[in-house]
Amino acid sequence: RGVISRLDYLQKLGIDAIWLTPFYVSPQVDNGYDVANYTAIDPAYGTLDDFDELVAQAHNRGIRIVLDMVFNHTSTEHAWFREALNKESPYRQFYIWRDGEPTTPPNNWRSKFGGNAWQWHAASEQYYLHLFAVEQADLNWENPALRTELKKVCEFWADR
Repeated sequence: RGVISRLDYLQKLGIDAIWLTPFYVSPQVDNGYDVANYTAIDPAYGTLDDFDELVAQAHNRGIRIVLDMVFNHTSTEHAWFREALNKESPYRQFYIWRDGEPTTPPNNWRSKFGGNAWQWHAASEQYYLHLFAVEQADLNWENPALRTELKKVCEFWADR
């Protein structure tokens, strides 16, 4: 509710938009950029009702709300990734998996956070790609079903 309480001040500054960094449910490995649920607000930041009030009050002042949508990867705690651990799950194709040996990743790509960008998953005997933290599995934008789900996420927030 902190942003709501400062809307009058922000309006006096003449701003016309507020960009909100990720406030979704997250284990907070990377300051919320490791999203575990795209349609739920982390309780540390408030509730959906708080968000709806923020949008309404901001719009009443001519201020738009812009959301940071983290669609490069999800947290490995996201339901999609947990389902993707099963090689037979349709969610498997939501992520980028490659064959390899436990000690030989598919290539020499590096993570932005250091180390190899591939993480071995012993149970499925494959690697998944993480260009950031190991806990941030990269999404496979080539998959039409993933794109459909991400569009639903956008619609969820746009409809509020």
